[in-house]
Amino acid sequence: MTDSEVKAATSDSTAGKMIFQPILEDGVFRFDCSANDREAVYPSLSFINNKSRDVPVMSNKTPSYIPSFECRLGQQIVKLEWSFLVVKFPAGTSFYGTGEVSGQLERTGKRVFTWNTDAWGYGPETTSLYQSHPWVLAVLPNGEALGILADTTRRCEIDLRTECRIQFISLPSFPVITFGPFSSPTAVLVSLSHAIGTVLMPPKWSLGYHQCRWSYDSQERVLEERFPDPKSLVKDLHNIGFKAIWMLDPGIKHEEGYFVYDSGSKHDVWIQKADGKPFVGDVWPGPCVFPDFTQSKARAWWTNLVKDFISNGVDGIWNDMNEPAIFKTVTKTMPESNIHRGDHELGGCQNHAHYHNVYGMLMARSTYEGMGLADRRKRPFVLTRAGFIGSQRYAATWTGDNLSNWEHLQMSISMMLQLGLSGQPLSGPDIGGFAGNATPKLFGRWLGFGAMFPFCRGHSETGTIDHEPWSFGKENVLSLILRHGGSEFKFRLQRFKLPNKVSG
Repeated sequence: MTDSEVKAATSDSTAGKMIFQPILEDGVFRFDCSANDREAVYPSLSFINNKSRDVPVMSNKTPSYIPSFECRLGQQIVKLEWSFLVVKFPAGTSFYGTGEVSGQLERTGKRVFTWNTDAWGYGPETTSLYQSHPWVLAVLPNGEALGILADTTRRCEIDLRTECRIQFISLPSFPVITFGPFSSPTAVLVSLSHAIGTVLMPPKWSLGYHQCRWSYDSQERVLEERFPDPKSLVKDLHNIGFKAIWMLDPGIKHEEGYFVYDSGSKHDVWIQKADGKPFVGDVWPGPCVFPDFTQSKARAWWTNLVKDFISNGVDGIWNDMNEPAIFKTVTKTMPESNIHRGDHELGGCQNHAHYHNVYGMLMARSTYEGMGLADRRKRPFVLTRAGFIGSQRYAATWTGDNLSNWEHLQMSISMMLQLGLSGQPLSGPDIGGFAGNATPKLFGRWLGFGAMFPFCRGHSETGTIDHEPWSFGKENVLSLILRHGGSEFKFRLQRFKLPNKVSG
């Protein structure tokens, strides 16, 4: 791009207007508060290739909507300068997207905070859930659509409460990427998929029905002994036509003599406190340390552990508690002052506040790569609770610890749709609800809807009644027949979600 072309594609930043340049493809623009901010921003972790966000393309076109900005100094105790970025639209514009959110499908009038949170029992007004997608899909009065991405990994407020206006509030500096306006929301999602990628082809079996429960503590309900031989158990399941997905949480028990802890300490892969010592936090095993997935050596270490783990005959891996969740803390996570010694291409050494929202995605990436390393003939299947916009490149999503009631059945439909409108097409809820006891009518209705969800799984917590489909009567068999009868169709539909195709 010549100097004259750069100037032709760059606005004047006076009066709070952001400077812009065309990137990626026709109709996509990057905005920054100033030329200095453009140079100072961190690498993109949402784009599949961050160079496509940073390198301008030749174009004489200008964007239809130019965001304005205002930078304000925060509380004097903190002395942080926050960016208030605003995009204004014509009357009658409606807003969708914002990723994994509860409540109604249309997001007009809502406010969301992107901060991955262990949100057990969330409700329709909960403002932070397990994943972060700083993304809004605007549908204009004329039927055209425009996508807006605030490309920051940090905590970001998305305020849609003022009519026909989007306001992003976060720490500078971060760019805003616009996609469109295009003729339809589908066209916006196609363009978004070119930037952030989309799901790779999943294994066909993963589109079937999944059954899970917190409290299948032993084989007593299947066999007479407790798990004496995991590899043999999986072999028996395979012999009767089942697949096995095993859970891997990020918390590693802080115990010398435990081979995973000893190996991680040897390779120096743990997240550190500000004083340079490994951070220790309580989760299910008790005191735990946590891999720093921002480091290539930590990802390689995890990848090789996963490769060995798969040798037990495991078909898929479920990453849970990877916000990361921490017990016995008000914040439900680790201190923001913790240190990640990240790779330069990810942003370098930063505190946890910078990398918190991408921790789950980087864990899912490492798990995915480990499964691929174990057997390149098989397509990996990874399921993650935490994530960031772009996580669909590595894992499917389930929408966390919901409740067994009609409100959550209704919300599960809009949550799945919002994720699809934010670039994650392979998602679904805990059918029947995770917490509480489902009634036969509630479970049957939920399974009927769930048979049509991209990801279909029943799951419940310990202490609840049986939540398997067969526990509520033979009529649920019809939904399972519908699910499995449509698996071939869903499998073929996945091809339309591959790169260069529609992502939602």
